[in-house]
Amino acid sequence: MWNDVLRRFGYSLLVIFLVTVGVQALMALAPGSVATVILGEAATPEKVGELNHELGLDRPFFVRYFDWLGSAVQGDLGTSPVSHSDVTSSILQRLPVTLELAVLALVIALLVAIPLAVLSASFPDSALDRAINAVTSLFLSVPAFVAGPILIYFFAVHLRVLPALGWKPLEAGLGPNLETALMPAVAVALTEIAAFHRVLRADLISTLREDFVVAARSKGMPRSYVMFRHAFRPSSFALLTISGLSLARLIGGTIIVETLFVLPGLGQLITTSIVQRDVITVQGVVIFIAVAFVVINMLVDAGYGVLDPRVRRNPSTAKSRKPSVEAVSA
Repeated sequence: MWNDVLRRFGYSLLVIFLVTVGVQALMALAPGSVATVILGEAATPEKVGELNHELGLDRPFFVRYFDWLGSAVQGDLGTSPVSHSDVTSSILQRLPVTLELAVLALVIALLVAIPLAVLSASFPDSALDRAINAVTSLFLSVPAFVAGPILIYFFAVHLRVLPALGWKPLEAGLGPNLETALMPAVAVALTEIAAFHRVLRADLISTLREDFVVAARSKGMPRSYVMFRHAFRPSSFALLTISGLSLARLIGGTIIVETLFVLPGLGQLITTSIVQRDVITVQGVVIFIAVAFVVINMLVDAGYGVLDPRVRRNPSTAKSRKPSVEAVSA
């Protein structure tokens, strides 16, 4: 057990290392520099060189990286050379917006996908099942940057029931907050609804054909009781996996939606930092998202023991229950 934990921890550190090195390398290849952004386009090469030396940007690549990494390991993600603000403080200030958007999108996706999957699995290959599959296929083919403008047109411009842009924090009240968060969350949730529905539907149909479910039906138990008491729980392993991975992905994948709806979250912060060539802030956001992804994935693994006590005694059971990459992608 401990060997498995240590191996996962080692893989996680390797992933974080490769991601942060890749980010710094890509930012180094981008034209321009943060010194040019600070001084302006009219700055002389001498002035740019002096500021680059002052900021330490003229040092070798890995010297700069390991200097930043040493501070990051101690909890110091650095200070932005553009805004002169602490990167950790900037992340914590914008995190509630991104986290609320990601969690709300995940909740909406689950609330819609689970009933649809139950209906589809209860009447497989029926007209109802085909209609639901058609709707979820439509959701899957509409990315957030397409769904966002459509939602803005109908609900903000045409019906005028929701604000098109901006953000109201929870301190302003739950109602105003949900008014600004609902459309962005729905735009993000549409593709998740389709993925959750397909995975849970396939698992439910497979479980409903198991002998213990057939035996429960033969005893005259109600369809709903058999579905939720006997079939739903063992069919939720794949759903738990992709839900956890979706939450981690949504935390770092709301850049387009936050930009489109002008939301002050991590997506807008990293977009602005990339434009300003602010490598320190970009690396800080990236390492935060990478760590969040790793932690959530570990929590997903722990959740298998809640759904099936056998996993606590035999961790390999969880591995056999996990969906393959191909299954999740489908």
